[in-house]
Formats: sequence, structure tokens, C-alpha cells
Amino acid sequence: MQPGIVSHPEPGLRVVLAPNPSPMTQEGTRTHLLGEGAVAVIDPGPDDPRHLAAILAALNPGETVSHILVTHAHLDHSPLAAGLRAATGAPVLAFGDARAGLSPRVAALAGAGGGEGLDLAFRPDRLLADGDRIAGPGWELEALHTPGHLGGHLCFAWQDRLFTGDHVMGWAPSLVSPPEGDMTDYMASLRRLAGLGHRIGYAAHGATIADLPARIGALIHHRLTREATILAALARPLGLAGLMAQVYADVAPELHPAARRNLLAHLIDLEHRNLVTSDKAPLPDTRFHRRAPAPEKTFD
Repeated sequence: MQPGIVSHPEPGLRVVLAPNPSPMTQEGTRTHLLGEGAVAVIDPGPDDPRHLAAILAALNPGETVSHILVTHAHLDHSPLAAGLRAATGAPVLAFGDARAGLSPRVAALAGAGGGEGLDLAFRPDRLLADGDRIAGPGWELEALHTPGHLGGHLCFAWQDRLFTGDHVMGWAPSLVSPPEGDMTDYMASLRRLAGLGHRIGYAAHGATIADLPARIGALIHHRLTREATILAALARPLGLAGLMAQVYADVAPELHPAARRNLLAHLIDLEHRNLVTSDKAPLPDTRFHRRAPAPEKTFD
């Protein structure tokens, strides 16, 4: 795709690519326009006047924007919502602001850092809860709360298709960065989506996911493989730097900051599940230990 050029993956759906390519966004943010006549815009994208003009130009004569839907409040997804609302009068709908749905499990983690790319100015006009439905002429969406990448992340179900935001992407696994991201929630959300049976995925980054169940299964397998590698590396106590060298040796250096956040998210999840313990020192000085399995019960 080229930025600003409208593509039509299927009848009733248009996609406009934002001009924000990067190692974390691939070719850029994909803004989806659903319906005809009264159109829903999903993930308006970064605050870029070129992208605003491209979205408005994608509308046919006489069409209006009825809803602006935001999967989550990251700077590559939500900032243009304000400009699009001003241009069209459509309300902005989302789970909440950038820190909505923050997991108590990671919220109080001392020295966790995080906060990468949050759109702290984002405020929706209407809050969406899990199971809420939004409809227009010829289309209906169901909001699915899928925390993990961000506490307030939503996916939107459309028939047997799913607008997956950043939770399921075809080109790369999602970043899970504590305290806004939570690996325990991320895996639970993946498993939930795996059971819903949607066939096709439209992600905010990367091409259409033609076999969504297979992609979800591959992401679950990827995370479980990372988890097993972490546990194997913790045959002796290690800090984050030592674990990075062993667990993410296959990752390009420019992606190491993101990999380090995913590693921390895995460790918090493993500690929550009593598989790992730590020295409780402020990060990044904490050393992690694999917890010894509980002795088997014996009966006389």
C-alpha cells in the first residue's frame, strides 16, 4: 500500500494508510472505513493533516462519518480523532483514555518504566464496554475488550471478520510494555479470541490476516516458546541484561528496547503464576530466579 491511496479489501470496506512507517508500525497505521453512506472510521491514526485529508477524500460525495472508533490510545492510533471529529462532527468512541483498564498486577511495579507512545491527551466522547454494539446502515460492530497490549484495547467484530488493532498483527507480535501492557491479560485475550471463530483479521499494521485462527495460534505458540526459553535461562539467577542476551539473541538490535519490555512483561506474568521469583529490588537491578516446583505429595 501507498500512504493516502484508498484500497478496497472487500465490498463495504476501505483502507487508507497513514504516512508513519517505522520499525514499530511497519509501513504505517491502517485506518479502516466501514460502510457506505454513514461510515465508521476505525483508528484514525496519527495527528497528520495529510492523513486527515486522505480520510476525508476517501468518502464518496454525500457520505458522512457517523462514528470514530479507537482501538487504543497510542500516538499512532488515536491523536487524529480530535481533528476528524472537528471536521465531521462524529463522536469518538473507545474503552477510555490511555491508562484505562490498567492492570493492578503491574500498576504498582516500582521502576517499571513504560509509557511509550501513549496519547495522554486522548479523551473519547463515549465509552465502550465489552459486548457493546455500534451500528450504521448495512453494518454492525461488537466491541470486544482485549487488554494486554494496552489495558483499554478493543477489537471490533464485524460478522466473521475482526478489526484487531494492535492485539493481533500479521507482520509481528505485539509489544506488551508494563505497566500499561500486561502479558497475563494479553495471553488471556488471545485465547478468548481463538475461541470466537472469526475468520479474517484486519489489523492496524500489516496486510489482511487471511487465516485469523492460524495467526492467533501462531502468536500463542510464539509467546509460550519465549516463556520456555526464559525459564530455561533461569537455571541460574539473572537480571534483565543477562536474560536479554540469552532470550532475544535472534532479535535485531533496533528492536531490543521493545524486546526488553516484552521480556519484563513475561517475567511479571511468570511471577504472578508462581513460576519465577525476584529480589524485589528496584528495576533494572532486580535478579530473577526460577521457583523450584512444589514437592509432590506422598501418602503413607
